[in-house]
Amino acid sequence: MKIAGLVQESIVDGPGLRFVVFTQGCSIRCEGCHNPDTWDSGGGTEMSLAEIIGEMLSDPLTDGLTLSGGEPFEQAADCACLAAAAHENGLNVWTFTGKTFEELLAEEINDEDVKLLLEQTDVLVDGRFDITERTLTKKWCGSKNQRVIKVRESLSSGKVIMIW
Repeated sequence: MKIAGLVQESIVDGPGLRFVVFTQGCSIRCEGCHNPDTWDSGGGTEMSLAEIIGEMLSDPLTDGLTLSGGEPFEQAADCACLAAAAHENGLNVWTFTGKTFEELLAEEINDEDVKLLLEQTDVLVDGRFDITERTLTKKWCGSKNQRVIKVRESLSSGKVIMIW
């Protein structure tokens, strides 16, 4: 898996102490992106899923896994495996994406890996970062257009269910 970096014990990428995987590669490339160094899919470091999972499980205080980027859905199969391992070990999973929930639903029809990652995500922070909508007051979001979505409830109800 191509990663830009790992962070143990983050408190800014979801609730509690998070293990964060910053994926390498993003074709969305939002103006004003916080992580433009993650855009180039040729950059970053190659790590095995076993290595990443080992790091994730090395801290017993970890509450959850956060998949960020880059764009996690551009490495959906590997991210889904990480998310499944997190769930198997009692951790919750948050995924940050520049795509909207609706775009991901349209993609999953033809991409089983996107579907698997969606199904393994508990909370999705969706939407492109929009510098004209930048905010420091909306929890977990960089711009006002982004949403914090309960994925399982949204998938089962057929409509977006937001945390706030």
